[in-house]
Amino acid sequence: MGLEFNHIPVLFEETVASLAVRPDGVYVDGTAGGGNHSAAILGRLGEAGRLICLDRDPDAVAAVRERFAGDGRVTVVQTNYSAMAEVLTGLGIDGVHGVLLDIGVSSHQLDTAERGFSFHNNAPLDMRMSQEGATAADLCNTLSWQQLAEIFTRYGEEKWSVRIARAICAEREKHPIDTTFALADVIAGAVPAAARRAGHPARRVFQALRIAVNDELGELERGLEAAFGCLVPEGRLSVITFHSLEDRIVKQTMAGWCEGCTCPPEFPVCVCGNRPKARLLTRKPTVPSEEELTRNPRSRSSKLRTCIKL
Repeated sequence: MGLEFNHIPVLFEETVASLAVRPDGVYVDGTAGGGNHSAAILGRLGEAGRLICLDRDPDAVAAVRERFAGDGRVTVVQTNYSAMAEVLTGLGIDGVHGVLLDIGVSSHQLDTAERGFSFHNNAPLDMRMSQEGATAADLCNTLSWQQLAEIFTRYGEEKWSVRIARAICAEREKHPIDTTFALADVIAGAVPAAARRAGHPARRVFQALRIAVNDELGELERGLEAAFGCLVPEGRLSVITFHSLEDRIVKQTMAGWCEGCTCPPEFPVCVCGNRPKARLLTRKPTVPSEEELTRNPRSRSSKLRTCIKL
């Protein structure tokens, strides 16, 4: 019985196509998950090709190692994708032809109740992708209401952040909040009835806690720079995001790489010397088709952006 790590990749064909995989190329799947993207890349690589699979989740790493056991072209490493430069240096690789990042939580992590990512199942309030460090319960039971409210506002864009944060602090005076249902109940009780009718009231807070626990936006900023630095000229970086906070970071970072001269328009000649470092594959992000949205509702907010190093 193999290790189950099911993840339904979104924008699957579009993402693999965006990398324009060359048979003798070297590629990094920075968020290997269950290995579906990796398998598609491998299917396009020849004998001389090489694939480095990274994931911070030990469940994912075990599943991918088992899936590709015996394939000498594949190296699997448990680490954050922001550490890919160090990994590649350690492997004696000085440049790669493509990097894929599929940001956010995987279907497996959401659907494995005991990982504590979802408010649909009762489980310990965990949410750690690496299964190390502080849990979501630790944050809920130790941070001040001001710190919690800031997390909910910044990472969840939650309108009722202060009310929810104060309710959490009042509740934990009576007993620790250590399960997903306990937290979801506190949130539901803290928001107005109208807010409860407009979708599950816990969704934004759970997202915010998950991002905070895993430092997802910091990891993304560091990871984009690391990935771009590892690319050879004409190498491609493809990134799938799932909410506006992530997409904004990717969009702005890629726009910065694509920007040339930053001198004021009134300067007769360029003095800054800036040259574009990249170009976008498509000006607008690729989004799921109607057919994909029907097949996989979780894909609804996903966006794919690709840039090519000059």
